[in-house]
Amino acid sequence: MSSLYTRSKEYTRSRKAQSDSPPSSPSPIAKTLRHERLSRLEAATNPAAGDSYSDRASSRSSAYARRENRLAALSSRAEEESNRDYKKLYESALSENQKLKSKLQEAQLELADIKSKLEKAAQQKQEKTSDRSSMLEMEKREKRALERKLSEMEEEMKILTELKSDNQRLKDENGALIRVISKLSK
Repeated sequence: MSSLYTRSKEYTRSRKAQSDSPPSSPSPIAKTLRHERLSRLEAATNPAAGDSYSDRASSRSSAYARRENRLAALSSRAEEESNRDYKKLYESALSENQKLKSKLQEAQLELADIKSKLEKAAQQKQEKTSDRSSMLEMEKREKRALERKLSEMEEEMKILTELKSDNQRLKDENGALIRVISKLSK
């Protein structure tokens, strides 16, 4: 009796330990043990069904085969779905890459267009600056020439004022000489 008592005590302990853990799918070993227990139970309650050991073994193997087939079908479906998902992801990534490539090409064309416009603007600016510089040089030459003419005219003006003053002095002397001569002739 003591052995039965210890066995039942261990059984309750193991049941409590199993019930404490969250429910999960039974392991394959536990399933096979349950199937064996069920088949033994059926054999004990139904003597006609338990006569043939080979019948039980074949029914067990056919159940295993059906189960394996179901699992294989489920795993193949999961693989197909995951393959489809990867295929969809690949196709979406590929289409997005194509879109990005086309945008990149458009941006590169736009960049080349802008560069050519900048080069044209720079050339026009250089032409304008070269035109301006040539115009400035011409203006400087003209200014120098005008300044020379101005300085020459100033010199001539000085000479003219000197000549006018000399002319006035000579007129005054001439008038004085005429008066002296007229007084002497009287």
